[in-house]
Order: sequence, then C-alpha cells, then structure tokens
Amino acid sequence: MPASGAVTRSTLRQQIADALRDEVLAGRLQPGQEFTVKQIAEQYGVSATPVREALVDLAAQGLLDSDQHKGFRVHRFSVDDYRGMVEARALIVDGLFQRLADHVKAVQGAPLVSVRRRAEEAARAARAGDLDVLIGYDLRFWRELSGFVANRYVAEFLHRLRVQAWVFAVPHLRADDRAATWLWCGHEDLVDAVTAGDPAAVTKAIDAHNAHALAWADHLERTGPAHRPDGRQR
Repeated sequence: MPASGAVTRSTLRQQIADALRDEVLAGRLQPGQEFTVKQIAEQYGVSATPVREALVDLAAQGLLDSDQHKGFRVHRFSVDDYRGMVEARALIVDGLFQRLADHVKAVQGAPLVSVRRRAEEAARAARAGDLDVLIGYDLRFWRELSGFVANRYVAEFLHRLRVQAWVFAVPHLRADDRAATWLWCGHEDLVDAVTAGDPAAVTKAIDAHNAHALAWADHLERTGPAHRPDGRQR
C-alpha cells in the first residue's frame, strides 16, 4: 500500500492538472501564454513538485509546450491540427460503431439514461450558445458513449483528441460574435440512433458531426485566425 503522502501528492497533482486544463478550456489561459512552475505554485499555494508533475502531464497530453529555460506555455494548435484531430477521431469512431450491432444490448437501460441526460444538456447549451456549459457536457457525453463500444485505452485516446479540439476551438469561438451557429447540437440524434440499435443512423449522426467540424475549419481558413501572432484577439 502506498504511503498517504504519496497518495496526497498524486491527488494534488491531478487536481492541479484538472484546474489548469479547465483554465485553458475556459480561455483564461490563452494559446502561447507562458508561465513557470513557481508562478503556478504560488497561485495555488502549493509546493513546486506536484505543480511540475501536473505541467509535465499536460505537456504529454499535447496541451502545453515545455521550454527548459522559460517554463511552459499553452500549445497553439493550427487549423490543420484541428482538421487532423477531426479526421483521426472520425476514423476511430467509424470503426468502433461498425460493431454497434454486437453491442446494442449492452447499451440499453440505465447506463444510457446518463448518456441521454448529457446529450440533452449539451444540445441545450449548444443551442443557447453557452460555451462553458457545453464543453463540460460534451466531453462527458462522448466519453461515456465511447466507453460502451471501446476499451479504456481507445476511449482515453478519443477523449484526449476531444480535449485538444476544444482547446483549439475555444479562443476562436469566443472571438466570434456568431459562434453559436458553429456549435454542434446533434447529441440527442446520436443517442436516439444508439438506443434504436440503428448503425446506419449512428453513422449518419457521426458523419454530420464531423462534417460540421470540418466546415467550421474551412470557415476559419477563409476568414483568418481569431488571434494575432501575439495571442491577442483581433
């Protein structure tokens, strides 16, 4: 059994990583923004060790860049990066849901009730243009849904891709007065298709989601970046 101090440090490390990831997803830490271990440790009133470990974890997830002499900075994803994320998850999810017929009995009943609740809340937030609420429910929705048909390694990989996609999207959406028009709200359609055990309808819903994301990437390329090279909004 590990010592209680190790458990505490591990928990603190995760708490700091989660808090910083939330700061990035909320847009309070901007792409390219730099900070040091000392600054974060002082901000949270903790020692440097769990902070350094948390920042290394986030760097391993592709959310931060590490500079041995300057500390860390929020990774700046490009439109091409975003398009690659969408295409990668599309390939994986398409393969997973080809097996839907074999899994449909496993996703009936109580477990699907929770996913439907996430879907309803995510769709409602998307229609209202409430980005903060949407991100949380959207991430939980896809994580729970993918957990029905994927092993935990694939589910974790898909979750990481979705977090990265949101990290890219948030600054652009917050700088766009018409951001609500680019928020996908088809979560309920997908749950309905899964509930019905209809692979064709599932594929249609997922394809619509991916097409929506790629159309937004095309829109960004046409209109230009929402941020200048210094990371500030246009």
